[in-house]
Amino acid sequence: MGRTYIVEETVGQYLSNINLEGKAFVSGLLIGQCSSQKDYVILATRTPPKKEQSENLKHPKAKLDNLDEEWATEHAYQVSRMLPGGLLVLGVFIITTLELANDFQNALRRLMFAVEKSINRKRLWNFTEEEVSERVTLHICASTKKIFCRTYDIHDPKSSARPADWKYQSGLSSSWLSLECTVHINIHIPLSATSVSYTLEKNTKNGLTRWAKEIENGVYLINGQVKDEDCDLLEGQKKSSRGNTQATSHSFDVRVLTQLLLNSDHRYTATVQICSGSVNLKGAVKCRAYIHSSKPKVKDAVQAVKRDILNTVADRCEILFEDLLLNEIPEKKDSEKEFHILPHRVFVPLPGSTVMLCDYKFDDEPAEEIRDHFMEMLDHTIQIEDLKIAEEINTACMSSSMNSQASLDNTDDEQPKQPIKTTMLLKIQQNIGVIAAFTVAVLAAGISFHYFSD
Repeated sequence: MGRTYIVEETVGQYLSNINLEGKAFVSGLLIGQCSSQKDYVILATRTPPKKEQSENLKHPKAKLDNLDEEWATEHAYQVSRMLPGGLLVLGVFIITTLELANDFQNALRRLMFAVEKSINRKRLWNFTEEEVSERVTLHICASTKKIFCRTYDIHDPKSSARPADWKYQSGLSSSWLSLECTVHINIHIPLSATSVSYTLEKNTKNGLTRWAKEIENGVYLINGQVKDEDCDLLEGQKKSSRGNTQATSHSFDVRVLTQLLLNSDHRYTATVQICSGSVNLKGAVKCRAYIHSSKPKVKDAVQAVKRDILNTVADRCEILFEDLLLNEIPEKKDSEKEFHILPHRVFVPLPGSTVMLCDYKFDDEPAEEIRDHFMEMLDHTIQIEDLKIAEEINTACMSSSMNSQASLDNTDDEQPKQPIKTTMLLKIQQNIGVIAAFTVAVLAAGISFHYFSD
């Protein structure tokens, strides 16, 4: 028996309202959450068309061979940054005016695997063996309104299609549970002199991978308590007169405790490494995760929080590197330390749901750009007054040092000279001239754009 997809009614309305406008087809993403019993779809968004693609697809004989996988997968990657913990791109949909027999299914299959590969390419975590590995493809014939729902196993490139049930439900995520936490980070990443061929971005990714293990192995307190991972998250909550468990609050406070003491049962050795510089990430990160309210398990809630922590830190670093390249920020010749502000996280409520989507905003970026980005990426209109910047305003300092010797950065706090508004700071300390070399290397490696239209 195939999987069952419980779908928010507004998703069905959205798909029904998509106008092909003379095109042969329109494709997009399905967003939601997996569980062991069933999957939940709470949002759908069409892939924004290219101008030249729009013209080509207006030809009545256009076929699915014209589907731009590179464009669609980049859209999926950008959308994945806007999803809090617990939410995933569950699959893809296509609406077509033509009965293309097996052609549409082959195109959907290729697109689904390409989307999954694009989203996973820079994650700091991996799926577990127990997790659901099926992803959904949905084909809707605009003329007959017939729906064809199938799934594929993403771990098996040769897997065959399996039929799945597609059922609508009103107010699906109106009572979902949220988990919120603030993580204070101080990550020190040495830049090895022997790996100068690595880009700054790759060196940072390697350092974050080591830090990710600390987050994965941390202890998570939910409302101040350590709970057994197989327990029901709502255990101990009051029950209604009908016998259903009712959460006294939709929100849970989560605190992360990372290991400080080394295990005495293992021997550790220190490695002496010649470094050309270092990268420091320092600040407070606000994280949010969401989980369905149908007998949620503690382990699923903790897993969603862990992944949101890892995703938001990695995404902010990548967005900063993209911004540095796009704006061609010059190297500071008179200083071997450079300070850069990582973007703030901004949350936006999803109408009719307790779930909030997110995006990232630099201090000098107007709110109108975030609004337009939501519209372009998620085909979703938001109000500027609904934008909620997650982090509070803190202060950091910009400092300089003229030490020409290669050394690791001193992480001790320095006396502030110029206060700036920030919540998370990236500090790069290197020998004079190294930044320029890394910048050239990053440019050579290529970059994904922050805004889809760039």
